[in-house]
Amino acid sequence: MPGTMAARPAAGEAQPSRGAAAPGGDGSRSPAPGRAGRCCSGSGGRARRPRSPARLGLPGRAAAPLFPSGPAPPTGSGTMGLAGVPLLLTVCWLGTAGTAAAGKVLPPPSNLSYSFVQICTLNWTWSPPEHVSSSCNLEYSSEVVIGEVPQDTRAWSRSRFRVTETCLDEELRFRVRSECKQDNTTEPSSWLETSLLPKGIPGTAAVNLSCVWYNLESMVCTWRAGENASRDTNYTLSYWFDGLNNSKKCRNYSMHQGIYGCTFNLSFPNTTSYPVVRILIRDDSEEIRPVCASKNPTTIVKPATPKLLTLSKVKDEIYAEWSESETFPDNCLVYEVKYHTGDSNSAWIVQVESNYMSVPSVDPKIKYTFKVRANPKPECYSSHLYSDWSEEKTIGEKMDSTFHFVLLITIPLIVAVSTIILLVYLKRLKILILPPIPDPREILKRMFGEQNEDSQSSAKDDSLNACDRFMKEEEIHSLIVTETPVYANADTET
Repeated sequence: MPGTMAARPAAGEAQPSRGAAAPGGDGSRSPAPGRAGRCCSGSGGRARRPRSPARLGLPGRAAAPLFPSGPAPPTGSGTMGLAGVPLLLTVCWLGTAGTAAAGKVLPPPSNLSYSFVQICTLNWTWSPPEHVSSSCNLEYSSEVVIGEVPQDTRAWSRSRFRVTETCLDEELRFRVRSECKQDNTTEPSSWLETSLLPKGIPGTAAVNLSCVWYNLESMVCTWRAGENASRDTNYTLSYWFDGLNNSKKCRNYSMHQGIYGCTFNLSFPNTTSYPVVRILIRDDSEEIRPVCASKNPTTIVKPATPKLLTLSKVKDEIYAEWSESETFPDNCLVYEVKYHTGDSNSAWIVQVESNYMSVPSVDPKIKYTFKVRANPKPECYSSHLYSDWSEEKTIGEKMDSTFHFVLLITIPLIVAVSTIILLVYLKRLKILILPPIPDPREILKRMFGEQNEDSQSSAKDDSLNACDRFMKEEEIHSLIVTETPVYANADTET
């Protein structure tokens, strides 16, 4: 909503004839404390009208004569006489001319108001001064003041509006004045000034805001909580730039060791002109003071880390090649290659514009280590941010110490795992490798116990055999006895 604010002439300028107006229902604000007596009406903003020349006794106007006709009045001492009259006329004429010049100062503009066109963007508008001749070619000069220091001054222009940025975490003052450019006898008007006061508790706004435009694809912003902000403060980030119909909210938040962060997609394909990105960090609570920032993306570009693809040796040369960014325009990156020999700390740095290079006259018995990073060209971007270094790659006779370290860790680990598998899953092999130790007491018991058992079993066997023989003999005798009468009867019948 437009917010018409109570306007006032700047300190040290002509004071208006009206008093301070109370806040209205249209969003107007009351003046800051201590300034109520100095503010003029937010709807008028008029300066005090200068006195008419007739009242000043200027020549050519109906005014009372400065001196009466006739002889000059006698002086008290009689020493001046008529000779002092011209001097007195000259002094009076100079004073009258100075007063007349002061009367030609224009009144200031009126109806100074503002409205938020987007986040962190204000549109200031004003009306021409009242009671000014239509033949006057009015022009306006305006400036933004923060902390009593003018930050952004615009030269004289006929426009009656101006779009500025705002920070929201400290007081912002805007002032404008007018001047008739075709009339050299007039002076610029006094300043018409108004202010935009911050909301929320001081010290709760986010601080140390930093953003990086990563590889022309996404922007990463980080910040810290204000010193007076509570732990449950939930900061949210919104952004807008020329080309978006409405502001957007960041969705991908993170927090690590007290540092807030958010990442959002940001790309401008097929263009070399990048708009300013305006960022707003706030909380839903009215106690948390919001903060605005404007970021020129061309000054915070950071390329992606290149990847070494090829590192080969051809005769006495080493050829290195790395990946090339697909998001940057052609010929907008310069690469920095760093290499050293053996385990030496001294290194050589070479800058190239292509994605490959070669090192001539190398020693085949020496190990060479390479890494590369990218940096935007000043002709394309104003950023001084380098990409991260790529992973190191080594070529040469001497094996890399990393390879030795991997071998020292891998071989014992493989042996230990194989041993555990054999001991757990192959029980027979475990018995063969680690046979159980016999107990001597058990051996002695078995030795003496087997002899006693043999004697007892032999005695039992003899008694059992004797009983078996006796029973068999009894059965035989009984068969003989029972079968004899049958044969005898058979003989008798015959």
